[in-house]
Amino acid sequence: MAPEPPDLSPARRQELESLAQRLEQPFQNLGLLDQALRHSSYAHDNPGSGPSNERLEFLGDAVLALTVSALLLARFPESSEGEMSRGRAALVNARQLAALARRLGLGAYLLLGRGEEGQAGREKPSLLANALEALLGAVYLDSGLEAAAHLTARWFSPLISTALPGQDFKTSLQEFTHARYKASPSYHLMAESGPGHARHFQVEVRLQGLPLAQGEGRTKKEAEQQAARRALAVLAAARLDCISAQREGEPGCRPPLE
Repeated sequence: MAPEPPDLSPARRQELESLAQRLEQPFQNLGLLDQALRHSSYAHDNPGSGPSNERLEFLGDAVLALTVSALLLARFPESSEGEMSRGRAALVNARQLAALARRLGLGAYLLLGRGEEGQAGREKPSLLANALEALLGAVYLDSGLEAAAHLTARWFSPLISTALPGQDFKTSLQEFTHARYKASPSYHLMAESGPGHARHFQVEVRLQGLPLAQGEGRTKKEAEQQAARRALAVLAAARLDCISAQREGEPGCRPPLE
């Protein structure tokens, strides 16, 4: 376990404690969280500041693959190894990880060297994705696999249903909203157009009277499936959007429907 660096200033300590609280993941050793956010450019420009996040990124990549694989196995017991491999790749690619890191607001906490700082490094998808993996590696070292798996499940469970093609998104949304909100979604036809042989439908899915997403298709069923898939993504992002809003000074933000 990495020791806390001796130069962890009160201001930096407060930042890290605030991030840990917003992640709902307490750290026994804030030095690990600090390292997860320390880019190699900062370590190079500041000798003695501690190691970069590269080793934690290496570990976090493996932890992420393991925990997401377990989620896929539990959710799709009949799927083949190939199907689940493709689903995992769709969930944990760099673009997806960077988007998640951006929603968590990790960019604001990164320690960057002068060069990266001057090149908008806090917004670079590669740096954000790497920091997210390093964060998961830090959680594993600090609190164990169970804590890391819990965090991964919180981030990815709503998206699991969209990982494999041909899934029933309406059923997945029904199961998710019932477990999370004790409520069922409803589907409403918003528009119908086109000749009889080429109809076009627009459907809106709502939960507790609130609109979640819309979908379109050549049939009502196809439009409802698309709306359900988009609604799952909306609900997955809602909690993370609130974390980002809180970081910007909106402590009263709560995920919709909670």
